[in-house]
Amino acid sequence: MVENQKKIVVGVTGGIAAYKACHIVRAFKEAGDDVTVVPTETALRFVGKATFEALSGNPVSTTVFDAVDEVQHVAIGKQADLIVVAPATADFMARVAAGRADDLLTATILVATCPVVFAPAMHTEMWLNPATQANVHILRSRNIVVLEPDHGRLTGADIGPGRMLEPNHIVELARTVYDGESLQPTLVGKTLLVTAGGTREPIDPVRYIGNHSSGRQGLAIADIAVQRGATVFVVAGHTESDIPSGATVVRVESAREMRDEVERLSGGADIIVMAAAVADFRPEYVAESKLKKGTHTDALSTIHLVENPDILRSVVDKRELRELSEHAIIVGFAAETGDDVGTVLDYARAKLAKKGCDLLMCNDVSGGKVFGQANNRGFLLARNGAIINIADGSKHVVAAQILDVIEALNQADLPD
Repeated sequence: MVENQKKIVVGVTGGIAAYKACHIVRAFKEAGDDVTVVPTETALRFVGKATFEALSGNPVSTTVFDAVDEVQHVAIGKQADLIVVAPATADFMARVAAGRADDLLTATILVATCPVVFAPAMHTEMWLNPATQANVHILRSRNIVVLEPDHGRLTGADIGPGRMLEPNHIVELARTVYDGESLQPTLVGKTLLVTAGGTREPIDPVRYIGNHSSGRQGLAIADIAVQRGATVFVVAGHTESDIPSGATVVRVESAREMRDEVERLSGGADIIVMAAAVADFRPEYVAESKLKKGTHTDALSTIHLVENPDILRSVVDKRELRELSEHAIIVGFAAETGDDVGTVLDYARAKLAKKGCDLLMCNDVSGGKVFGQANNRGFLLARNGAIINIADGSKHVVAAQILDVIEALNQADLPD
């Protein structure tokens, strides 16, 4: 048995998105997990039993009448560490909400005590129908995680909410749930503004001043916030990760462009997370044509820099001037390294005092840590002096921890 191998059940129901379940099975298998596929009878009209058996390496059944001597309908659910149903159709969710156990998949879910995640897939009208929304509410009240679907192309020419999330996205969110983080709708009615990625300051039409930021952490925060029910706006510089479905995204290049968009969008925000890596300086002049090295002018040998606007401080100033809600929570990020003068924490405390934000996420980036990595960790510093450890985990797990602290602060329940 592979170390840390998990027993994953991938449920598949009868929708056109059933073919994407093959990629979900493969993703879990490639991570070393033991995967059992439990389809419904109608799912097998879209993808054959042999396909699921070949991908998972385990036998596939749809009925409680197979392997009766092994009490299969109980054993699969009791042994599972995580159940992911993708796609989850409107009919299937209605049956689970009603407590039905009339096939192997519904029986497995009724028996399970592990985390259960549904990835809905259906037409917009079906998703928005009051009956479906009532069933989603029931399922969530029973601690089943029902992911918010994507907005996009559906069967036929229709476009709208109801499209199933992409397989790798579902796997990432499901792993976040398995790691103990919540995706329950605790941010419904809240508006969140997130900046993410690195800005690029042009030198000439070819060159620019940039940084190592991938934008993954900021986008993960936006993604978790969407799944928790928030209305999310993202101002994104250069990023290396997919934009989260359900968020409204504005693309920018430079720090000044980011400042302008943050000023435009911050007025209605309840939570502002400034996770972007904004360039501190920019060239004083931008050449209209490519600068040539080795010429008599040698304009590249000396580039005069001027300071960029402090976007985080300007947002704090806007709150003090009542240009945004006095209750808005403002979170900054600090990528720091220690030296002979002070530690990473020392510099983070100084930055928190200078910026005036409510929380500051401090990362130690010495030795190539954090930037471009799959995992993250650090400390959240609060204005009241509290230091909250953000444990090592995927960017999504860290995002969930950060949002937990923000929600506690919003409820005036932050530890001293």
